[in-house]
Amino acid sequence: MNKKRLFIRSAVAIAVAASSTSAIAAGFQLNGQSATGLGRAFAGDAVIADNASVMARNPAAMALFDAPELSLGLIAIDTDVVVKDAKYGPTELPNFRSDLPEEQIGGVSYVPNIFYVHPINDKFAVGAGIYSNFGTKTEFGDDFAANEFGGLTDLKTVNFGLSGSYRINEQWSVGAGIDLITGSGKLKRSGLMMGDQLLNVDAEGTGFGWNTGVVYELSEKHRFGMSYRHSPDIKADGEMTYLAGRADMSGELVMRLPDIAEFSGFHQLTNQFAMHYSIQWIEWSTFDKLATTNGTVLNEYNWQDGWHYSIGGTYTVNSDWTVRAGYMYDTSAQDASKSTSIAVPDSDRQWLSTGLTYQATKNSKVDVGLTYLMGEDVSVSETNGFTSVEATTRANAWLYGVQYSYQF
Repeated sequence: MNKKRLFIRSAVAIAVAASSTSAIAAGFQLNGQSATGLGRAFAGDAVIADNASVMARNPAAMALFDAPELSLGLIAIDTDVVVKDAKYGPTELPNFRSDLPEEQIGGVSYVPNIFYVHPINDKFAVGAGIYSNFGTKTEFGDDFAANEFGGLTDLKTVNFGLSGSYRINEQWSVGAGIDLITGSGKLKRSGLMMGDQLLNVDAEGTGFGWNTGVVYELSEKHRFGMSYRHSPDIKADGEMTYLAGRADMSGELVMRLPDIAEFSGFHQLTNQFAMHYSIQWIEWSTFDKLATTNGTVLNEYNWQDGWHYSIGGTYTVNSDWTVRAGYMYDTSAQDASKSTSIAVPDSDRQWLSTGLTYQATKNSKVDVGLTYLMGEDVSVSETNGFTSVEATTRANAWLYGVQYSYQF
């Protein structure tokens, strides 16, 4: 492969991979559907059904509601993303690489959500929600010397969901839903004597997905839930410039989002204490390449499927107060031996979470959640055929959430 072709592939690879930089789970997945779930590291979220946000994790769990409920919330994500011990310079002259100062590329992002569940009768329920499953924003400083590997990445997705559930009998309930996902992104890279036109993308697109789920109630105190979410291809169109216009980008960019499967359990062990847990699988291996609709393959990836393992507990103090806590282990979407980047400090991560509920009135309650997410140091070495960078990256984060729910 000649150097020009290699550079084109590498520039686009860096741009898309960077969309995972400050996401709060592996890859560029967001776990931000509710502050209630945040307070327990989302353990048991596909079956607990303590507010209407459960429809984002398992539509079958809407069958557990006996009255209409509205839930709306906001999660703030404060990421601490560091690129340190960086060396940068010509690929063919490693002895001439220079040390770069430590770079902070994190920031604060806000993820809102709103859900409504409406039981029609003792068999059917319907629900609607607006939330996000994927997104991130990171920005290197304009004076960062290796900005052909850094730059700006701003990726947002919004999920508009409609779902329905059906109670088969006292033990079994099923559900399904459709999703309209809109995505927009801004990607900028500069350097190599091309200024800020090395890579400049401002594009948006849409895609349709679906989800389905089942709930099994062993008894009033023990139940299990399983769900599957099919994520669509997002075809993005807009202003796209590569290599100062010398690269052909006449087609749409297609980004494949991963499917997600989840299993959850809930067990009311005493009148006051419940234990819950979840296992989630994320099909990141489907994100194997970035290509245009005209058949041009811009880059191939070596991402791997990810897993979340979470466990938590909920303790009812009295009729007004409930407290909860949880722990999650979240595996990286990247194989460190094959695919890493200074713009993607993706690693195995640990979540430490706590939260509480205040029953404000008979029909309304307020939830708050707090999580500290700990990443790991990742050694990075990458090149585009002309320049190379070696560094260590690490991403930690604080997550703060608040949720208000009202039962009609």
